[in-house]
Amino acid sequence: MPAVGFDRRCVVALAAAMAGCALQSPPGPAQLQADALRNATVPGAWKSPGGVAQPVADAWLASFNDPTLSALVAEAITYNADLRAAAAVVEQANGYLQVASAPLLPTVNFAGATSGKSSGGSGLSGIFLNASLELDIWGRVRYGQSAAEQSALAAAADYAYARQSLAATVAKSWFLAIETGLQREIALDSLRSAESLQQVAADRLRIGSGNEQSVAVARANVGSFRDSLRQIELSREQALRALELLLGRYPAAEIAVASALNAMPPPPPVGLPSQLLERRPDVIAAERRVAAAFNRVGEARTAQLPRISLTASISSISSDLFVLKERSNPVWGVGANLLAPLFQGGALRAQVDIRTAEQKQAVAAYASAGLRAFNEVEGALSAENALRDRAALLAATVRDNARALELSQIQFRVGSVDVSAVQQRQLSLYSVRMSQLRVQSEQLAQRVNLHLALGGSFEAPPATAAAAASAAS
Repeated sequence: MPAVGFDRRCVVALAAAMAGCALQSPPGPAQLQADALRNATVPGAWKSPGGVAQPVADAWLASFNDPTLSALVAEAITYNADLRAAAAVVEQANGYLQVASAPLLPTVNFAGATSGKSSGGSGLSGIFLNASLELDIWGRVRYGQSAAEQSALAAAADYAYARQSLAATVAKSWFLAIETGLQREIALDSLRSAESLQQVAADRLRIGSGNEQSVAVARANVGSFRDSLRQIELSREQALRALELLLGRYPAAEIAVASALNAMPPPPPVGLPSQLLERRPDVIAAERRVAAAFNRVGEARTAQLPRISLTASISSISSDLFVLKERSNPVWGVGANLLAPLFQGGALRAQVDIRTAEQKQAVAAYASAGLRAFNEVEGALSAENALRDRAALLAATVRDNARALELSQIQFRVGSVDVSAVQQRQLSLYSVRMSQLRVQSEQLAQRVNLHLALGGSFEAPPATAAAAASAAS
């Protein structure tokens, strides 16, 4: 009976040792936000007006109602080299997690050896099997595993944000490519108008009602518009190449783009500022890195404590040269190892200090990511408001400048004004039309920036996508 009680006590003690101490949990989102954003009071609603006060929705790419753009984004997700590199980082992080988890399981090694045969008879041969398991009493291995797990989650969140950023960049590059094509059309219209003005000036000189100065001024005006056109054509080629690079294509500047900008979608739902930090993948990645750094501190602290490992081995040796006497064969044994760090020159304490500093750095990086997220949303909303006002002002200004140019051209033909007055009106109309086009393109780009800042995905959620596909079939 006493032997049975002793065996039970041993089992209980062994189970407790293998279970080890409970790990401390990293700070939760609320605690982390309170610590990292001590000087930032998050308002109940966005300070900049705009958007719809509803939860942020996914599938923002579909709001532009552009199948070609959606196809280009899908192509970029498949072939973009930078995104493939980000996916490889996720694979690496998962591999590190598996490596960090391995010490929680027994290590088993097998070895076989033989000396071969000699002229005197057969040689020596044997097999050896060894198993060991570290009792993670203090949690050092589990802290390392948790740190690797949080790092893997951070890498996955980084990859999710990289996908969203790539979709946003493709959309903005698409709008820019369209814009440069439209700029070229405006420059061509202005050049044709300037050439017409030059012809009128030449005709007036020929019939004696003009002068050579007017012809020279008109000719210089034509040269300026031709130079501007050439610059725009180069910008267009560069925009097309940039888009092709995002798609993983050869940068030949040959991709076909639409002839008009997309219509501006209706205002999107913008949610609440308090929800932003829990939705943005880059902020989530920063939060996971704080948790990983916290676990690295725990790993460094417990590395100062003794390590205990259980070992078991079995071996079998055979040979014709000698006979094993009074011994069983194979031979087995069990035991335990104790490794206690006594003096490391302060290296273990320094590791704790290093990991603690890394945790502070991760908290500061989280604060930076959170403030940047707030600023990007506020900035995109503010930019939309300003661009909407500018669009209305520029539309009226374009109409007024077009009318002024028309009147000045009439006056020049009848000789009441000189060519410089018409030239001035041409330049004004050209400038304001370019500004109007820039604002229209920037409105679309800022809408994309707003979606990216809010953290909504460009894709529909899996359940929604499956339901839509089922309904379509």
